[in-house]
Amino acid sequence: MTIVIPRRIFLSLLAGALCLGMASARRTATAADGIPPIDARTSLLVVSPHPDDETLCCAGVIRRVAAAGGHASIVWLTSGDGSELDLLLIERELRIHPEKMRDLAARRMREARAAAAILGVPPARQFFLGYPDGGLLALITDDYTTPYYSKFNGALRVPYGDSFAAGHPYTGDSLERDFARVLDRVHPTLVLAPSPRDAHPDHRAAGILTLQVLSRRRELATARFWIVHGGHTWPSPRGLHMQLPLAPPPRGRGLGFTAFDLDPLEEADKLEAVRQYHTQMSVMSSFLLSYVRANELYSSLPVPEKTLSGCAAGANGRGSGRAPPRCSRAGDRAPRGGASGGD
Repeated sequence: MTIVIPRRIFLSLLAGALCLGMASARRTATAADGIPPIDARTSLLVVSPHPDDETLCCAGVIRRVAAAGGHASIVWLTSGDGSELDLLLIERELRIHPEKMRDLAARRMREARAAAAILGVPPARQFFLGYPDGGLLALITDDYTTPYYSKFNGALRVPYGDSFAAGHPYTGDSLERDFARVLDRVHPTLVLAPSPRDAHPDHRAAGILTLQVLSRRRELATARFWIVHGGHTWPSPRGLHMQLPLAPPPRGRGLGFTAFDLDPLEEADKLEAVRQYHTQMSVMSSFLLSYVRANELYSSLPVPEKTLSGCAAGANGRGSGRAPPRCSRAGDRAPRGGASGGD
């Protein structure tokens, strides 16, 4: 028998779980914590909602781990098969054709493999899960136990035969299990994941997923958080400005970002990796190139300190026992416009 959990109840339970995780984050990290020392013992896992996010956020760290003799791994939660902008500008189509969207996913996965190779990530450490682009937030809410139907690829389960999760149902429970399997395979000492403050729903969901799973495993201290969709005009200026520092995003206020400075070779490799994404470069090159800067930004805090304080109070049993309002909206408060849908 399938049990369907009403969205309101599930979100309440989710908020409570997030508060516990965020309270744990407050105990194990401070805003001043940056990327820990990198050496041959480092095992890095980058959590990428779509192909290209791993390069935009984290190419410098990936490259440095590989150069130090450590192990760099990437897990792509989706294969990028939900980009309506690509459908319109590349395929010249207004209607969604699942076959063409699956072909788009295959192209984007090939591009991701090429970018990862430039950054020093071997094929054995490249994990494509194939969950629905534009549907991750639905998986961790309405469709946690009941399969989600992707209007883009026409599937109820992972349709990509060469993916790490081939054939697995489009449910939040399945996504969590597959993410945990990747963690078991990689044994990361450092996890770089999207912040729940990111404006893109898939990115917020990826951040929530990371918080939930790492909290249960008591491994949250390994996590650092980044933002790609940080505001409508961020990064500014748009385009390639390799000598400029990346300024903190408006949506990251209160996260206390620490800069990770890139050397010239790391910047050059990041640029070359970005350029492997021919599909996305053809529709949003100035946006992608905006991330090739003199630094990358990371925070030990998934959400601002004041939110963590509220979560800690709730987790300690003070007050009414309900999740504090700030905490309950941490993963689902950004406007839907601007960054919704596929990336």
